[in-house]
Amino acid sequence: MTDVTTGQTRLTDKLGVVIDPELLSLALTHRSWAYEHGQVPHNERLEFLGDSVLGQAVTVRLFTRHPELEEGALAKRRAAVVSTVALAAVARRIGLGEFIKLGRGEELTGGRDKDSILADTTEALIGATYLSAGPDAATALVVRLIDPLLDDPERFGAATDPKTALQELAARTGQQPPTYEVTSTGPDHDRRFTAVARVGTTTQQGVGTSKKHAEMAAALLLWHELSGRA
Repeated sequence: MTDVTTGQTRLTDKLGVVIDPELLSLALTHRSWAYEHGQVPHNERLEFLGDSVLGQAVTVRLFTRHPELEEGALAKRRAAVVSTVALAAVARRIGLGEFIKLGRGEELTGGRDKDSILADTTEALIGATYLSAGPDAATALVVRLIDPLLDDPERFGAATDPKTALQELAARTGQQPPTYEVTSTGPDHDRRFTAVARVGTTTQQGVGTSKKHAEMAAALLLWHELSGRA
């Protein structure tokens, strides 16, 4: 974690919005850190608010940008953009992980790069922006964050169902179906899964809090690598 004041300034510069320092600090506070510091407030209420703001902003953005799409296609694109995998990708693009306040257990198990923590914190930041700067600023933040995803149409299918997308890509390029190897570490209540996805001689590794999430993360990374070659 970076120095608090410097880190917050760097982050708000990346986000392009001014957020009340107390709300920003709260948005970056994971429950693991709160638990280790006397059960202080954490970011889950802001995450709840941000999830709603995100959903509405993405819905309006898709509706206005794509008058040619039917309801089913719009719903599919929205689901992809607001998925944990997609939001984690957004968080990595802005380097969000380094700013999150984590407990020692999460720190030691790679919490700064866990899809679920990155996605939840992104939603909390959207919620903090809504309360601090208002609905228009929050909507504008969502648009800035998700527009790169909207400009990459093939990503929708991959983000929604990366394992199927990878299997279809392997078939189109004449390769054998993907295989997965999964290992896990840590106690039962805080287990971390690592999956290695393989197509031919190419592999990618993903991590997650469940076997399914780890395989999805690995599949999406491998899909991007192979689709870039294709």
